[in-house]
Amino acid sequence: MSTHLEQFDRLVDIMDELREKCPWDKKQTIETLRHLTIEETYELADAILDEDWKGMKEEIGDIMLHLVFYARIAKEQDQFTLSDALESICEKLIRRHPHIYGDVKVENEEEVKQNWEKLKLKEGKKSVLAGVPRSLPAMVKATRLQDKSRQVGFEWKDIKDVWLKVDEEMEELKVAVDSGDFDSIEAEFGDLMFSLVNYARFLKVDPELALERTNRKFIDRFMQMEKMAENENKVFHDLSLEEQDELWKKAKSNERR
Repeated sequence: MSTHLEQFDRLVDIMDELREKCPWDKKQTIETLRHLTIEETYELADAILDEDWKGMKEEIGDIMLHLVFYARIAKEQDQFTLSDALESICEKLIRRHPHIYGDVKVENEEEVKQNWEKLKLKEGKKSVLAGVPRSLPAMVKATRLQDKSRQVGFEWKDIKDVWLKVDEEMEELKVAVDSGDFDSIEAEFGDLMFSLVNYARFLKVDPELALERTNRKFIDRFMQMEKMAENENKVFHDLSLEEQDELWKKAKSNERR
């Protein structure tokens, strides 16, 4: 049975050959690959959510190919090599884990994360928030921003105060809605969402994951409704709201059973 190092070398060799001989691979740039890489990452995220281990194996391979592809292009542009990138992450991991590779003592994972952020600042980061990608989905970004600011002590002490903040933002949204000013409504809605993400953190709930599971639940129920209407020889969009609501209740009941 081959080792992971042998297979990794094989992947690099295949990538080199494709880049030199395949018309499609020869044409690709870091810009043309970017959206494909994002798509592959979301496919991995789907497989993780479904606990689809076979799918995860496939998607990890796809993403690995993309990373090797970027490194190949970087080498062609005399920017860096794959070895440079691997050396960089190895050195960074050692540098940022002094409790493993040095003499720093930590009590728990929170202290590890706090040390991580402090080390990043020492390395030249101008802000603890500097490492949050601009392209992250807004809810994921909100979670990361709050988690990072928490590492330097900017955090509520009591979960009750966090919920009071949610209540406060809800009231401010109601006032904005009554005013009819769209900009204010949008701003206050954003503040409410941000405070709910914060509350989710205190509940140790991943808000992105929670919302995605609700999305999937809605899809399943709605498709059941459409199927039930079809089984009754009815056209779903011709049903009244009351009739649709009855189908929703049936779908929800089926889910519980």
